[in-house]
Amino acid sequence: MKVDFVVYPGHGRPFTADATYQPDSSPKPVVIFAHGFKGFKDWGHFNLLATYFAKQGFVFIKFNFAYNGTTVDDHADMHDMEAFGQNNFSLELDDMQALIELLHSDNPPMEKNELDLRRIYLIGHSRGGGAVILKAAEEPRVKAVATWASVNRYDNRWDDLQMEQWKEKGVQYVPNARTGMQMPLYYQIVENFIENKYRLDIPSVVRRLQQPLLLLHGEQDETLPTQMAHDLKTWKPDAELHLLPEADHSFGGKHPYEQDELPEAARAAADLSIDFFRRHA
Repeated sequence: MKVDFVVYPGHGRPFTADATYQPDSSPKPVVIFAHGFKGFKDWGHFNLLATYFAKQGFVFIKFNFAYNGTTVDDHADMHDMEAFGQNNFSLELDDMQALIELLHSDNPPMEKNELDLRRIYLIGHSRGGGAVILKAAEEPRVKAVATWASVNRYDNRWDDLQMEQWKEKGVQYVPNARTGMQMPLYYQIVENFIENKYRLDIPSVVRRLQQPLLLLHGEQDETLPTQMAHDLKTWKPDAELHLLPEADHSFGGKHPYEQDELPEAARAAADLSIDFFRRHA
């Protein structure tokens, strides 16, 4: 079963989400999946991933960050570039908090007896990996975290964006190779990071993270080097690290993804994550 729903965070811009599970009136652990930069909840193989976790006895929830460029009326791909440019890391954490609060409310998006809210786990891909680390550090109801090809910090690529020019103009543009769009990044994301550095500085936050952490990274990652995973492991020595020899940044996925089965690398990452969550129930 797949349930689509809308979340209304405090900042006022709603976002779409969906939950995939096998309804049997028994409580199941919950996995919340956060997409990465230029990503969205229905990208590539993510629907197959949701079904895979559901067959393993989880409620798998994926969502669009409110400012990722999708809208409630059209969440199939990114098209609202003004919203994309106004996104920042604090907003993403607030989105996840709103989703967690909704699950604990009197009106969750599915029957309460399907949810085991004592076992909430987070998975984040790429930039979403940073987001789930930060959210877990401030949300004790999260029991364990898995990152897939995660960033190790948010500000390590800004030097390539000509910071002074960015600050002066207020905006820079990054291309979307898939769609050809020029995607704006407003300088407010830097200002927000600086103003909220205690909350958003991944190296310092991961050092104080209490929950178990699984680090998965592909040795063929063409976007983020494996050193980022090694750095996270250094900052949290009890984290569990696995390098997947054949995995690229998207773990074999692409958009659109027209196969009926998960890519092998994504299935391997899913199996490692499922085993990790079951060991930290």
